Amino acid sequence: MLVPGLPTLDALAEVVPDEVRALVGEFWPGGLTVILRARSTLDWDLGETRGTVALRMPRHPIALELLAETGPLAVSSANKTGQPAATTAAEAEAQLGDAIEVYLEAGPSAEWYAPEHQRSGSTIVDATALEHPDGKLTIVRHGVIPDEEIIRVVGAERCG
Repeated sequence: MLVPGLPTLDALAEVVPDEVRALVGEFWPGGLTVILRARSTLDWDLGETRGTVALRMPRHPIALELLAETGPLAVSSANKTGQPAATTAAEAEAQLGDAIEVYLEAGPSAEWYAPEHQRSGSTIVDATALEHPDGKLTIVRHGVIPDEEIIRVVGAERCG
């Protein structure tokens, strides 16, 4: 889900560990997606998520403006699994075609990241285990935010 700001994190996630607050404080808006346990009151059909929700606050000003108007949006990736991340509406349309009703073009989405990471998509971390004292954060997808930056913020002892 794309969210318009930090307050939405608490509205959609059951528990937000301190490590997640530190990560989003450092990397939101931007290319960090955080998986947390969804609030029991979140009754959107998000597919088979096993009670979790993946949250990201995008960095693009047009996306943020849209989210400010609509609130959180349930979205899919702008690419097919295994394909490079689409960074423009034209690239997304080339992969997804008529399966998507509306494409919003507002320029390249990855221009704020180092060239070697621009085609990576967001970095996805699963923070559900951090609810437990000895739980560890898992990097699910290596993306625009390098692993060492995630570890720097969370601490090596809390990453697994």
